[in-house]
Amino acid sequence: MSQDGQDRKAVKTYVPAYQKAIWADHADELDMSQSEFVRTMVQAGRTKFEFSSPESDTGETEDVSERVRSVLRERGPLGWEELMEELTRGLEGDVEDSLEALQASNEVLYSGKRGGYLLTDE
Repeated sequence: MSQDGQDRKAVKTYVPAYQKAIWADHADELDMSQSEFVRTMVQAGRTKFEFSSPESDTGETEDVSERVRSVLRERGPLGWEELMEELTRGLEGDVEDSLEALQASNEVLYSGKRGGYLLTDE
């Protein structure tokens, strides 16, 4: 058993070398191990994100399916990585800015021991 009382299991995946290098650099910037980084990003990816339409002047969010259609209409055929990059462009910076603000106001803290970010009132 691990320190937090949960059994841990290994998961392997294979990614292009350039992607691993990018992830390793980003993990270093966040003072995280590569395992912590991948685990955190997978959990973040499993969260339902809403995307704002760049064409919308009403500020309303659009359905993800419509955003996919829009990106493919504008860019043509895209592979998975390229499509994900287009759909999440700007999201990483927004998340980082939000986390910094939440940490500054002591609402969120990062705990490597507990496996990631958590609310301070929990």
